[in-house]
Amino acid sequence: MGWWLVFAVFLYVVCAALLIAEVFVPSGGLLSVCAFCSLVGGVWIFFRQSLAMGWIGVFVGVVMIPAVWIAAYKCFPKTRFGRSVTLQGPKREIGDAIADMGSLKELLGAVGTVLTPLRPVGTCDFSGRRIECVGESGYVEKGRTVKVISVQSTQVTVRVVEAS
Repeated sequence: MGWWLVFAVFLYVVCAALLIAEVFVPSGGLLSVCAFCSLVGGVWIFFRQSLAMGWIGVFVGVVMIPAVWIAAYKCFPKTRFGRSVTLQGPKREIGDAIADMGSLKELLGAVGTVLTPLRPVGTCDFSGRRIECVGESGYVEKGRTVKVISVQSTQVTVRVVEAS
């Protein structure tokens, strides 16, 4: 009678191992189905022993499944395989064409030079900072002087400054 309980615990361990494998191995859900079957088998064995033990087994299963998945998903990007298949965020540095939104608000009213033609989007230089800008009137040639007239989210709109 005691070896059945050992087997039920073994089925729970198999369920956890299959859930972890599901995260790392693309199986189309087959490993999850096998994990579910292992869990159901373990719960069935626990309920055959006693009603209280069965409900404890159900509670352990309900807690174990999310805990195992969360742990596996947190570990996955740290593995060599996970690093090779997970997309990394862009590495931005000071002077990039696209900067953070907070510093873009400071550009309102700034005067700069067009580095690439604005068709209507291009790159402008504002005191050494390269910023992606939108021309108010559409096409603006390279080398023209422009002034920032609007900053909405990450879109910087510029207007050509006429020589006076």
